[in-house]
Amino acid sequence: MDRVIRTIVVDDELYNREDLKHLLGSYPQVEVVGEAESGEEAVMKVIQLKPDVVFLDIEMPKMSGMEVAKNMRELKNPPLIVFATAYPQFAVEAFRYDAVDYLLKPYDEELLRETIDRIIGKIGPGRELPANRLNGKLAVQSDGEISYIEPEDILYIAKSEKYSNVVTKHGEFDSNLPLKDLGNKLAEFGFFRIHKSTLVNLHYVQRLTPWFNGAYHLELRETEERLSVSRNYVKDLRKELEI
Repeated sequence: MDRVIRTIVVDDELYNREDLKHLLGSYPQVEVVGEAESGEEAVMKVIQLKPDVVFLDIEMPKMSGMEVAKNMRELKNPPLIVFATAYPQFAVEAFRYDAVDYLLKPYDEELLRETIDRIIGKIGPGRELPANRLNGKLAVQSDGEISYIEPEDILYIAKSEKYSNVVTKHGEFDSNLPLKDLGNKLAEFGFFRIHKSTLVNLHYVQRLTPWFNGAYHLELRETEERLSVSRNYVKDLRKELEI
């Protein structure tokens, strides 16, 4: 059965991120589920996507990789850390954060292979892929046609009278699946229930503002629509969005 180790690549240089993603693409058991170009973005991506492993640069503006690692250690289920840097002098400090490995740029493919072996040794071959996923995509309908969309393109899903309305960056689609089933399918991609009739992709959260009687309004990137957060879900949502 196919299995996957969910991974995030963090580096402020695009070339370095692309290089590492290319090398990791050689390992079928590794799936890069996200990337970040700053320490602040890295922390948010880890909270939202809950990866197994983070490949983490050290020298970044504002928040360094060491600060990111310190923040991640405070999480309930912190990911494994592999520091990836051009500076060997940080190695001793890096292992204070229980790093799995310390890779130097430019990356050596043989050393990367050893790193992947260490990761597998610590967490096993990875989490099982759900059998009903098609290369990670979600099947939805539009005008009688079935389309397959990437979960990361979905902004939110709202329950309608007959269908679940899937709102993406590229348009709206209908799904015959109940909201509960969609929530189970998409939980590992950072989706969270904010109302009995609404699931939201936490990756797009921009602002959470009080409304009335303990309820809140949620604003997302890529859409001007404001979503209602039921007071029954506010406490858990704030936990998901905070370190």
